[in-house]
Amino acid sequence: MAIDAVLFDFSGTVFRFEEAAFHDAQLTDGDGRPLDTHEIAEIMRRLTAPVGQIVRFDTEGQYAWENRDLDPALHRRAYLEVLEQTGVPSAQALQVYELLLDPDGWTPYPDTGEVLRALHESGVRVGIVSNIAFDIRPAFADRGWHRYIDDFALSFEVGAIKPDTRIFKSALDNLGVTPGNALMVGDSDEADGGARALGCAFALVDPLATVDRPSGLLEAVRTHGLLTI
Repeated sequence: MAIDAVLFDFSGTVFRFEEAAFHDAQLTDGDGRPLDTHEIAEIMRRLTAPVGQIVRFDTEGQYAWENRDLDPALHRRAYLEVLEQTGVPSAQALQVYELLLDPDGWTPYPDTGEVLRALHESGVRVGIVSNIAFDIRPAFADRGWHRYIDDFALSFEVGAIKPDTRIFKSALDNLGVTPGNALMVGDSDEADGGARALGCAFALVDPLATVDRPSGLLEAVRTHGLLTI
């Protein structure tokens, strides 16, 4: 069947939170030693892993972790603890966390704007479906890409977390598209692939550094018969 809509995950799919966001943070360990690039990369990985639990929590922390993408306060509670258990001094943990919340600190993949524009101009509806507890719309608006997005289904607004089919259904209902006519593109087979339970097609992309994945989105949509650019 024809693809009338494409749903994209956010983190690791169309944008990526990269080490560059930490360049001006001057992060150190508890002894004041500057963190090296490998340590910063590990912090970034722990802040953006789409699935899996990274550290052990107490009962309240576990609840915050499991519901982090439904409530901004729980998100903050969970990730501040992740940062502290990763070795980021508590005095710097809030600074790092606020970097994560800044949509302009996220780096778009090289083909993101081109793919969004081309889909929009070809009449294909576009949605962003993300497990997230803060508003990512400015990341698109500040680049003029918001006009290509027909719907944002964000977990903390919808009240459901991927792979729960309710979040995909919310996007599809708002787009006016049936699951059989939609493609979901994301970097997690477990979370984003949940769209298959509704009958959507699914394309998996690798959440590589943006410099190492110049055309992953283009390849994903072309595989499903979309775009010739």
